[in-house]
Amino acid sequence: MTERMTGAQALVRALEHVGVDTVFGIPGGAILPAYDPLYDSTKVRHVLVRHEQGAGHAAEGYAQATGKVGVCMATSGPGATNLVTPIADAFMDSVPIVAITGQVAAPMIGTDAFQEADISGITMPITKHNFLITDPAEIPRTIMEAFHIASTGRPGPVLVDISKDALQAQTTFSWPPVMQLPGYRPVTRPHSKQIREAAKLIAEARRPVLYVGGGVHKAGAAAELLQLAELTAIPVVTTLMARGTFPDSHPQHMGMPGMHGSVSAVGALQKSDLIIGLGVRFDDRVTGDLSSFAPGAKIVHADIDPAEISKNRHADVPIVGDCKEVINDLVGAIQTSGQKGDYADWWTTLNGYKETYPLGYETFEDGTLAPQYVMERLSAIAGPDAYYVSGVGQHQMWAAQFIDYENPGTFINSGGLGTMGFAVPAAMGAKMGRPDATVWAIDGDGCFQMTNQELATCALEGVPVKIAVINNGNLGMVRQWQTLFYEERYSNTNLQTARRIPDFVKLAEAYGCVGLRCERAEDVDATIKKAMEINDVPVVIDFVVHQDAMVWPMVAAGTSNDDIKIARDMAPKWENEDE
Repeated sequence: MTERMTGAQALVRALEHVGVDTVFGIPGGAILPAYDPLYDSTKVRHVLVRHEQGAGHAAEGYAQATGKVGVCMATSGPGATNLVTPIADAFMDSVPIVAITGQVAAPMIGTDAFQEADISGITMPITKHNFLITDPAEIPRTIMEAFHIASTGRPGPVLVDISKDALQAQTTFSWPPVMQLPGYRPVTRPHSKQIREAAKLIAEARRPVLYVGGGVHKAGAAAELLQLAELTAIPVVTTLMARGTFPDSHPQHMGMPGMHGSVSAVGALQKSDLIIGLGVRFDDRVTGDLSSFAPGAKIVHADIDPAEISKNRHADVPIVGDCKEVINDLVGAIQTSGQKGDYADWWTTLNGYKETYPLGYETFEDGTLAPQYVMERLSAIAGPDAYYVSGVGQHQMWAAQFIDYENPGTFINSGGLGTMGFAVPAAMGAKMGRPDATVWAIDGDGCFQMTNQELATCALEGVPVKIAVINNGNLGMVRQWQTLFYEERYSNTNLQTARRIPDFVKLAEAYGCVGLRCERAEDVDATIKKAMEINDVPVVIDFVVHQDAMVWPMVAAGTSNDDIKIARDMAPKWENEDE
């Protein structure tokens, strides 16, 4: 079937055909032709956000909660450049989004026309691929290609920039178009020889660890991971991006590794003789000083992106492939060989770390609220079926440490880029993708003030998210570094919210939400339960917590994981070492 229509109509029709049901965006001059046929679409819901950054993070939250491609839309120039942060965020965390931007008319490109910015050039380093369309005939095929690229192989953001005259011109629409992607062939099947090599190393190891990253969740491989772990009896650590991919309650789970990881997880990696890295980047926040990371360990590294393998740490057995297929093949190879490793001594050591150095926190004599207690109670009351979406900083680490994650994908946060302002719009997107789920945004008072205008969107669009603002009156993580490394010289980290500027309860009410405040431990349960009972409008809770609460354990930036501190000037003793 072929039809005559405008490029703008072809764009909307193509979005309908690829299965888009929600688009987050703001209209403007160059993209305006696309908004006219969008008005008539019965399949695509457009969500009018209050800032383009909110549109991008909402698309990310939607994508992470559903596994589908998230879509955001903006006009040329400043509209497009406001999407740069969420596009970079999606690139770092391998989130499949398609960003559609208007561009000035083709004859004006390169003339510094009104609201012109070379968004293709600007975003080239932070997109998986990007397109500039000046011919309306290319719109359907490009949209199909953009969604295919975003969602296959290692997922990521794709930008489609369309000139205004291409949206206005007439074209012939036909579906499905034929994709033209020569050279784009992601490898998903691992090489059998590499699988056999990995299985051999696993059988020979005495102190192995399964180091599990976001790639395992992206591959939908949580069930396969559980099978591999239980078959081999190897301890498991889950990174910030993989929280919930392996259940926290499982006896083989050692916790989260890295800068603010548990002693048992950090110790497991440091003392291991074999690390099986699955869908991980050997990121600096996990390894600490790379030269001293896991010095006695051989490395099996499996990833769908060949560029990640041996990028930071040399892999003794590199495996390129989709984590689901890799883990399935590993299970098969181990079952076929019938060889099992003997890890009894290793488990004695690790269980010793777990018992001796559990996660803990200090309470305050003046009765001020401990933020970690808020997380523990939120976890207990909202439960493991809720989605938790965090901003970046201390509250993000407390959410990773003190909420129990049992289900894959239930912790959504900005890991690689560390974007303040992520939580509120991402929670909105997650809730729109999973309307029947309870979605909690966990934000800091600093982060919250960057994107809280999307509360208006939530209230007007009927998106009843729940937001816990961990209000310590400061840019908390920066203050923690100033306490530890800058002699308590608190330069420009005090937000002075103790003066209630703004008053978060009044702010919430001004945005059509319910505002609550909690300042005492004895009120935490009742406040959370009250929020849980309100399901028709968004709820904001201002949890006023102690400004000196810190995130422990901690490996200071650039230092060795061996130098992990469990509190200020307190380090674990690495006893029971089987050297």
